[in-house]
Amino acid sequence: MGQQILPFYLVCDESGSMSGKPIDAINQALPELHQEIGLNPVVADKTQFAIIGFSDSAEVLLPLSDLSQVTNLPVLATKGGTNYAAAFTEVKVQIDADVNRLKSQGHQVYRPVVFFLTDGQPTSSYKQEWEDLTASTFPFRPNIVAFGVGDGVDPATISAVATFRAFVSDGTMSPAQALQEFAVALTKSIVRSGSTPADGGGMTLQTPDEIPGFKSLSVDAL
Repeated sequence: MGQQILPFYLVCDESGSMSGKPIDAINQALPELHQEIGLNPVVADKTQFAIIGFSDSAEVLLPLSDLSQVTNLPVLATKGGTNYAAAFTEVKVQIDADVNRLKSQGHQVYRPVVFFLTDGQPTSSYKQEWEDLTASTFPFRPNIVAFGVGDGVDPATISAVATFRAFVSDGTMSPAQALQEFAVALTKSIVRSGSTPADGGGMTLQTPDEIPGFKSLSVDAL
């Protein structure tokens, strides 16, 4: 019998500027996310989680999975530049394949959620790839929650990338501390979304209104 499933994709910047404490903070936090979600049968049954890393190119580090069935999460490693276009292209390919697979298995799939995390400006144009991902002609277009961390991000870019919520670090914490808070917010969003019934028995994306170390941005209307 099919299940209700809400897919989550962590799309994480692995550019060189994330080296050291920032990428270490993410790698230290992911096992906690894994444990909290994987050991919660209600949430694990209703959500699935994937990790896509991007630098000069994008790579699927964890295919969309039921975290209760995953032994270990991958380790992110910093590489080259900050290619947003590659990230958006890869996540669209994965969402299209994943949703079609889940639906063919008889599951009821809710609109995917992308948590997009970056600490810098894109190294090349990404507008077309972003539009392909978010266009109304793409039936599985995701809700995008965008996060910018550190001095290298432009709040206007983070706001433009997001379709649901946008946050940038406010400078009150180190990048590593802010990334730890990001991981907590990601975990809470998955847990709350998977365990809070919506009106009519469906599922609704739940994200924190406030996150320590971040300020919320308005999301541009197009």
